[in-house]
Amino acid sequence: MTHIVVIDNHGQFTHLEQRALRDMGVDVELLDNDTPPADIDADGVVLSGGPDMDDIGNCPDYLDLDVPVLGICLGMQLIADQLGGEVGGGEYGGYADVTVEILDEEDPLVGSLAPETRVWASHADEVKEVPDGFTRTATSDICGVEAMSDTDRNLYGVQWHPEVAHTEEGEAVFENFLAVCEQQSAPRQ
Repeated sequence: MTHIVVIDNHGQFTHLEQRALRDMGVDVELLDNDTPPADIDADGVVLSGGPDMDDIGNCPDYLDLDVPVLGICLGMQLIADQLGGEVGGGEYGGYADVTVEILDEEDPLVGSLAPETRVWASHADEVKEVPDGFTRTATSDICGVEAMSDTDRNLYGVQWHPEVAHTEEGEAVFENFLAVCEQQSAPRQ
């Protein structure tokens, strides 16, 4: 069974990320963001949302675990920040129902949601520029980077919260991430 850890960055919806994966039949564990990377044995890592970029614990080190990583909201922002992208304050601010345009139908994480999907997202902070190696995979009229992917390194991020009921196709995001994790962990021929 695929084992995924959800890293708790103290966001208000983190427990819903764990529950969404558990309800899909995934072996999932919720760990605090100060867990030593050496203690993580997983097929994939979800970096949760949270309120504060200054309270991300060991999250930068989890990017080097050689397993797929999905960053949600703050999780995506910290991936961008750590790998040379740019993060800044959003013009829109708080939570809102947003229509997101999918830019890459072939993207393993969000491509299946094309051409567009309705999501629940906070834009207090957002990725302004993706890091080298990443592709901007979704956009909206209030945020230029709603999702990003680096398929070579299996690093993915979404600005929105796939774990909440207001996001129409949130489960599909988790299913797609699970498929990426299963593909990477499959025995090589």
